[in-house]
Amino acid sequence: MRVLLFGATGMVALGAMRECLLNPAVEALTTIGRSAVVVTDSKLTQMVRADLRNYADIEDRLTGFDACFFCLGVSSASVSAEEYERVTYGIAVAAAETLIRLNPGMTFVYVSGAGTDYYEKGRIRWARVKGRTENAIMRLPFRRSYMLRPGIIQPLHGIQSKTALYRFF
Repeated sequence: MRVLLFGATGMVALGAMRECLLNPAVEALTTIGRSAVVVTDSKLTQMVRADLRNYADIEDRLTGFDACFFCLGVSSASVSAEEYERVTYGIAVAAAETLIRLNPGMTFVYVSGAGTDYYEKGRIRWARVKGRTENAIMRLPFRRSYMLRPGIIQPLHGIQSKTALYRFF
């Protein structure tokens, strides 16, 4: 199995990356993010990009994947509403639309959050944005798509959140 992982320097993605590298069924893991990870492994290839909304120049490197774990994100408490929308909706949907075109048999896993507003009508802005993102991804014809809505994640194996507010374990 060939896996693509977005946001590999974040707490959730570091855990997903660790499990992919340990799993013998995963033959290759490619990460895409704004910065490189400090992990080296024969299965691991990294793509560092400043622009995570446009993949035209690397489409030839985004084919042949079986699964994608989209773990890239920011806390709504740490950025402006516009930046949260750009990252949460813009980057996720741009990636998903590109990947479904290049990998029609792919499974797409999106890490969302507890309290996400599937109906996109609630009072809480971040929940509406997450709901709109989930809905856009679920409309795409992936072989399977999963929306994970963790309420809290306890980091293990020395992994920590970049958001100081969440470093309480």
